[in-house]
Order: sequence, then C-alpha cells, then structure tokens
Amino acid sequence: MSTDISEILDFLPCATPDAWIEAALAHPEDMLIDHANCEKKAAGTALNLMFRYVDKIDLLNKMSRLAREELRHFEQVLKIMKTRGIEYRQISSARYANGLRSLARSSDPGRLVDVLIIGAIIEARSCERFAALAPHLDEELAEFYRSLLKSESRHYQDYLKLARSYANEPIEERVALFLAKEQELIQQPDEAFRFHSGPLRAA
Repeated sequence: MSTDISEILDFLPCATPDAWIEAALAHPEDMLIDHANCEKKAAGTALNLMFRYVDKIDLLNKMSRLAREELRHFEQVLKIMKTRGIEYRQISSARYANGLRSLARSSDPGRLVDVLIIGAIIEARSCERFAALAPHLDEELAEFYRSLLKSESRHYQDYLKLARSYANEPIEERVALFLAKEQELIQQPDEAFRFHSGPLRAA
C-alpha cells in the first residue's frame, strides 16, 4: 500500500533535482552511510529536545517516540550495509542542517519554534527523497525506502504541530524563511554527495 505524501510535496519549495538522484545512484555507499548518519542525528536531535525542555509533556512524548523510530531505522540501514559489504565509516556532514540552523533564533520561545520548524523541513525533505529514489533502486532498497515514507511524513507533521503549539504568534513567516533557505541549499551544487546535499558540482 502506497503512502500519500502530497502534503509534503506541496509543503516543500522544490523537488529534488534530477542531478542529485543521478549522484545518489553513482555513490550508493556514501548514500547509505550518510543515510545512517541522518537517522542517528535525527534521534540525537529528539533526545536533545527532551533534555532541554523537560516541562513540555507533548514534546517529550512525541520526541521519545521519534527517537526510538529513528534509532530503529539506523539499525535497519546498518543491516542493509552489512549485507552489501559496506563498512560504516566517518564521513563529513552536509552543509544542509547547519545552513538551516544558521537562521534560528538564539533565545526561547523563538529558538524552540525554529528548531521544530527545521525538524519538520528536514523530515519532509527526507521523505521526498526516499520517494524520489525508490523507483531507481534495487527491490530490497526500494521497498525499505518506501516503508519509511509513513514515519517520515508523521515526523514532519509532529514537528510542525509542536512548532505551532509553542509559538506565541503565527509561524508562517518563519516557515517561509526557512523554506527559502532550504531551496537554496537543495539547488546549489555541493563538492561532495550527501543525503541532504545539492547536486554535485561539475568537475
């Protein structure tokens, strides 16, 4: 059964460039290694929010569930890598997340709202990229990526709902600000391929 991600496609400012998909298919090991890193970092973000905002019960419950799911996805990626003889090794991060965080406010409640908006955007882009990649992958990996669409879509919704609930004002302008930055990061060329990079810069 397919997962409808039309809401996410409407939310994001642009589709993943075809050149990025070509780069992903040309760098399958880096794609899986960085995918594992993304799952681990997503769990870490959720846990950090839980430690920082201990008085927000809705956030604690959502982030606890999210962290467990992300860690399970991390383990699933590692299993796929092992069966394919891919060693999990250290690689540099994409500029994507830090590029988004550079616009975040430094004090609460603005800081929390911005971090939650960024979380929603990252989850939405991950979901869009899993869906974009799946038709081009082998059966095992395509099935795995399609299986992630439901949880990634829910994570996007959870982050956005929490952002709205903790804001003292409408968040549309903040969302638009981060989405404009996201489009820039997604469309500008990068030196190295990563799961959230732009297209590879021509040699």
